[in-house]
Amino acid sequence: MNPSPTHLVLIPSFNTGEMVYATVRDARRYWNPVWVVVDGSSDGTPEGLLKMAAADAGLKVWVLPVNAGKGAAVLFGLGEAERAGFTHVLTMDADGQHPAGKIPEFMLASQRNRDAMILGCPKFDASAPLVRVHGRKISNWWANFETLHGGIGDSLCGFRVYPVGPLSAVMRKQRWMRRFDFDPEAVVRLCWRGVRAVNIAVPVRYFRPEEGGVSHFNYLRDNVLLSLMHIRLVTEFVLRLPLLVWRKIRMADGPLKP
Repeated sequence: MNPSPTHLVLIPSFNTGEMVYATVRDARRYWNPVWVVVDGSSDGTPEGLLKMAAADAGLKVWVLPVNAGKGAAVLFGLGEAERAGFTHVLTMDADGQHPAGKIPEFMLASQRNRDAMILGCPKFDASAPLVRVHGRKISNWWANFETLHGGIGDSLCGFRVYPVGPLSAVMRKQRWMRRFDFDPEAVVRLCWRGVRAVNIAVPVRYFRPEEGGVSHFNYLRDNVLLSLMHIRLVTEFVLRLPLLVWRKIRMADGPLKP
């Protein structure tokens, strides 16, 4: 497969164990190039990923010295992508939840709508914890409120294509969006910038521990983080409301199509 000069797959990884190798191999089946940013992992995977990259010209791996969070790892990758001339990155989780087979469809939608963000709308199977399936509805409600229903199908799914320039600009203007708050805050702030959303359904699978599944989600810590994030965003939303109303009127020609 010839490498794309504009679009790359970016996988942030932190202590996902053996699952990360399968995730990277699957991503490489469907896209070139694939980049992995290892966010201070201590599970031995940095060495394994570096060996994979040494044998694969389509795979590039960076190992960060300390764990700084998913958003921080993505921001590092965005900086490297900008320097290399890439315009878009598709992010996906390293734990195998996201189907690599969907990569070409999302990249094609991005190529057709270069000014848009391509957002995965998860379709859960029986493996998904019900508390997380129903809990995300709260975050989705707030994200749609904060954007005047700006077209965000799901605020938390990490399988997305972002335009590099706008996302980098958003993240560098403030110190948040570095940990679990990255995914929802990114789409809200990009929507505020006028970046439209294209929503595409994507199946999501939760692997059990005996299957190699690893989750770093902490119900108390991360829900507190999300709550504080939405308080922050609602405060800004009030200040931005006149501009958002004006923009919504101008963009009333309907959503983009995948």
